[in-house]
Amino acid sequence: MAMASVIANRGSRSSFSFKMLHLVSLLVFLSLLCLFSSMHETSHQTLKKLDHATVFNHTASMFHASCQIPAAAENPSPPPPAFRLFIGVLTQADQYWRRNILRLAYGTQSPPVDVQVDVKFVFCNLDKEDQRVLIALEIMQFDDIIILNCTENMDSGKTYTYFSSLPDLFNGTNGSDKPYDYVMKADDDTYFRLNQLVQSLMPLAREDLYYGFTIPCRETNPFNHYMSGMGYLLSWDLVEWIRTSYIPKNQTEGPEDKLVGDWLQMGGRGKNRYNTKPAMFDYAVNGAPDKCQGPFTLDTIGVHRLKSPDKWVDTFRRFDVTKQLKPSRLYYIA
Repeated sequence: MAMASVIANRGSRSSFSFKMLHLVSLLVFLSLLCLFSSMHETSHQTLKKLDHATVFNHTASMFHASCQIPAAAENPSPPPPAFRLFIGVLTQADQYWRRNILRLAYGTQSPPVDVQVDVKFVFCNLDKEDQRVLIALEIMQFDDIIILNCTENMDSGKTYTYFSSLPDLFNGTNGSDKPYDYVMKADDDTYFRLNQLVQSLMPLAREDLYYGFTIPCRETNPFNHYMSGMGYLLSWDLVEWIRTSYIPKNQTEGPEDKLVGDWLQMGGRGKNRYNTKPAMFDYAVNGAPDKCQGPFTLDTIGVHRLKSPDKWVDTFRRFDVTKQLKPSRLYYIA
C-alpha cells in the first residue's frame, strides 16, 4: 500500500514535471520571439510559485507586455531640426545647364545635421513638347522641380505665385507643425554656401523675418527699401500672410523683388530684418566683387551674377570646393 502511494506520488510528480517542462519551453520560445532572453529567467522563477492555470495566464500577460513596450524604446523619434529652410530657385524650363551646375553646387554641400535644407527649382507651366519629356525625366531622376500654374514671366506675378502657392503645396507635410521655418527665393545665377547661410540664420527670429541683400548698392539699412532678387528669405508666417492678404494679391505687376518690400511695408510686416552685406555680393566682369562690397572670404554666404560656366568654375575654385575629392584608381585629376 505504501509502495503504491510512493509510485502514485512519483507519477504525479512526473506528470507535474512534464507540464512544467512544457510551460517553460513555451516561455522560452515566446521570449525569443520578443528578443528578450532575460525574461526566461524571471518567468522560470515565477512558474515554481504558481499553479498551472495561473502560470499560463501570467506567462501570456508577460509575453504581451514584453512584445508591446520595448518597440518605442528601440525606435525613439529623432529630435526635430533646429530649423527647416526651403530654397526655391526661380528659373526657366530651358535652363538645363544651370540646373545641372546648381545640383552640383548644392548636392556636394553638407549643411549641419540638425538643420533641414531643401532645394527645388521653380518655373511656370511648360509650353514645349521637348520640355514635357526632358523635364519629366528630370523629375523622375531628381524629384527637385516645382511647376507653378502660371505663364513664364519676370515681372508679372511669378514671385507672388511662388510664395502664395507654397502653403497649399507643403502644409501638412510636417504634421501639425509648419513645414518650414524659412523660405528663400533665389536666382538661378546665385551660389549659396549652405553652412555659412545656416550659421547666419541660427541666432535670428523665426517669425516676421525679412533677410537679404539690401538695395540700392550702398544701402545698409534693411528697413529703407527692399532686398535684392539674388536671394532673400521670409519666415513661414510671412509666406502664409502673402497667400491670404489682399495687399500682395492686388499688386503683382512690376519689379517683383521691389514689390515684396512694398507688400511688407504696406502690411506692417517684416519687423525683424537682417542685411547680409558684405557676405553676399555680385560677381563683377573681372572676377572681383563689385565696388560696393569686399572680397571673397570664409564668411561669404552668396555670390550673384554667375551667368556663364567659367564664372561658376572660378567661384568654385576660389572656395576650393573640390578639396574633399577622394583619390581613386578610376580617375586622375591634376
